[in-house]
Amino acid sequence: MQSAAFSLPSPSSHTYLKPRNFASNPTFYPIHVASKGRDFSDSANAISIPSFPKRSWSLSSSSSFPLRAWTSGPSLSKPSPLQLRATAAENAGEAGKSGSLLKTLELGLLFGLWYIFNIYFNIYNKQVLKAFHYPITVTAIQFAVGTILVTIMWTFNLYKRPKINGAQLAAILPLAVVHTLGNLFTNVSLGKVAVSFTHTIKAMEPFFSVVLSAMFLGELPTLWVVASLVPIVGGVALASVTEASFNWAGFWTAMASNLTNQSRNVLSKKVMVNKEESMDNITLFSIITIMSLILLSPVAIFMEGVKFTPAYLQSAGLNVKEVVVRSLLAALCFHAYQQVSYMILQRVSPVTHSVGNCVKRVVVIVSSVLFFKTPVSPINSLGTGIALAGVFLYSKVKRIKPKTKAA
Repeated sequence: MQSAAFSLPSPSSHTYLKPRNFASNPTFYPIHVASKGRDFSDSANAISIPSFPKRSWSLSSSSSFPLRAWTSGPSLSKPSPLQLRATAAENAGEAGKSGSLLKTLELGLLFGLWYIFNIYFNIYNKQVLKAFHYPITVTAIQFAVGTILVTIMWTFNLYKRPKINGAQLAAILPLAVVHTLGNLFTNVSLGKVAVSFTHTIKAMEPFFSVVLSAMFLGELPTLWVVASLVPIVGGVALASVTEASFNWAGFWTAMASNLTNQSRNVLSKKVMVNKEESMDNITLFSIITIMSLILLSPVAIFMEGVKFTPAYLQSAGLNVKEVVVRSLLAALCFHAYQQVSYMILQRVSPVTHSVGNCVKRVVVIVSSVLFFKTPVSPINSLGTGIALAGVFLYSKVKRIKPKTKAA
């Protein structure tokens, strides 16, 4: 009897603590923990109970520390449904917290990449356009690199290849046209004026969005939305008057870029609705990129000729390696920031995406001013700041805008 008294505490203290460690481990599911605990206790029962049935039970009730896990969890009987639900809820809560943190970090990384790719695109693109004065060819190169990336992505199943028909391509064609024109006008403007001024003018995108939505979609803006447009227009006007690099070609092409880009958004609502519900934004952008290359390549050859060749670059006194490398880097950054932008849009609301785009424009303007050492007067900075503040206010007002039902 003494040997039994001394031999029982050792397995009980060692054996009965294992289920407690399993239950506290968040990586195990409650069902698995319960089944393992039950199987283990059954095997222990087969060894200990036949020899010492009464003594083993009395020890489990009298021992306060080694066997406490059995008083709060399942012992030799099946766990109750209430215990399983409580454990499942606790583990689900912990998994939800870790999952939410992971999603937040992932979203923050995407926003960071969005801003970085956009900054480097504007820097490299401006350097190329200052040396190589053929914006149509530069834009076509950007679409060509994007087309190569899309082809690789579909060939190696990095993203699902879409199945589209002629009717869908006809519906996408207007979007491709305005997308092509929007990027072309932006490059023309970047070649004419400072990067910071182009993006200050492009801060007027909300103005064109409101006007076009009212004209073609019947979405009348609220008083708050109209009020938020006042600082945008006023700030851009003030910045334009005091801009050192101002010229009308750069101003109007930036305005045309606003018009075409917002026309694309309106067309996507008006034309693409119910056309292909399974087509996501990334797939749509990939198809538009290929179509833009097909549309713009003949125009570039007809209007500017075949200029992007080593022979021509050397004859123009340009460093061939620098121009080619920076053109390719600008094209890669262009396609990368567009893809990341659509990835973010799939994870957040359009209003949140709009706020992020406003912050991105501020980051691009500041970084370009610092990199190119653009001369900026205090009044010019004030005008830019007012315009960007208006864009931010517009983004916030859109969130509280009531839904308007079409008549």
